[in-house]
Amino acid sequence: MRFTAQTSSNGVIERDFTVGEVPGVLYSPASAATRAPLVLLAHSGGQHKRAPGIVGRAHRFVTECGFHAAAIDAPGHGDRPRTAADERHVTLLRQAQAAGEPLGPVVVGVHMDLAARAAPEWQATLDALQELPEIGTEGPVGFWGIMQGTGIGIPLTAVEPRITAAIFGCLGQESLAEAAAKITVPIEFLLQWDDEHVDRQSGLALFDAFASKEKTLHANAGGHAYVPRFEADSAARFFARHLRPLAMPSA
Repeated sequence: MRFTAQTSSNGVIERDFTVGEVPGVLYSPASAATRAPLVLLAHSGGQHKRAPGIVGRAHRFVTECGFHAAAIDAPGHGDRPRTAADERHVTLLRQAQAAGEPLGPVVVGVHMDLAARAAPEWQATLDALQELPEIGTEGPVGFWGIMQGTGIGIPLTAVEPRITAAIFGCLGQESLAEAAAKITVPIEFLLQWDDEHVDRQSGLALFDAFASKEKTLHANAGGHAYVPRFEADSAARFFARHLRPLAMPSA
């Protein structure tokens, strides 16, 4: 891990970093005196590590929960160049949109490819973050990601035992049910009842597929992009409930 820039405001330290060729940002409490839990934040499709929703949630997790939060650019997003595969994905999505065709079948293939590349990158990033003394290897780790973040996050959480609680949503079971069935950590799942891109029954089936003994479904009225802002409050409470009791003492 190499830190490339640092700023501080409103009690939050932001540090830009790279792990190999993957750029990211780490948000930390300015007054952290002990180790604190870590929440990994995965952005949605077409966004990046500093998308407003990612930054807002990161600051909330830091200031309200006392946690660290980290985000990285997914392959082909943000500061990362697009590969030929990424360009094909963009072309297929644009063609489907122009033709008024359902995006779901195209998105499934995109997410499968991104997850195969991004999951190892997240694991390498987590390895590097846990080498920092203010995070360490014994503290709990949460994951937040909806839409594309779910397409990457479910396969990641299925194989990454360090993630102890996760929030997913706004995606269906296609290509994800098998991985979801391997997940047993507490889950909060968001579903937009009037989602124009994700079939409601497919979303419900994905929620049902999780093997977690504790899982909660939040179904809200509205389309794909209209997740209520109050779900950010719920996310903070969810992670505070599941990560803070496990927080480790100072090294």
